[in-house]
Amino acid sequence: MESQIQIEQVIKTLQQDLPTLFEQDISYDIYTPDIYFQDPVNKFKGKFNYRIIFWTLRFHARLFFTEIYFDLHEVTQLDKDTILAKWTVRGTLRVPWRSQIFFNGYSTYKLRQNNLIYEHIDTWDRKPGEILRQFWIKGQSR
Repeated sequence: MESQIQIEQVIKTLQQDLPTLFEQDISYDIYTPDIYFQDPVNKFKGKFNYRIIFWTLRFHARLFFTEIYFDLHEVTQLDKDTILAKWTVRGTLRVPWRSQIFFNGYSTYKLRQNNLIYEHIDTWDRKPGEILRQFWIKGQSR
């Protein structure tokens, strides 16, 4: 019972943190010190590196976009040690032709017995090159 309450707290933290990850830092107390992260362009281990990736996301969001959003659709527990978050990233690039970026993805989080996240794998609905091409297309729409 206590274990399920802890998992629900992890889910609640993700629900609070993810929608604003381009604007403010997330809570790192739900992750193990040796958190493993992987997405289509990055792969690393360690909470320090995990913090850096979120700092980098915020930095680049402010630098390259006039507006950018992380739309969190749902966070669900798939089984006793797996949480799935479905999301969309959308934004307007800081260029005169105001290119739009838009892609969907999901994050799979794996929990240890202590209910801390030790693995975070992001899957995107298109290849990184396809996402980057959105930057150069004038008037790109979703």
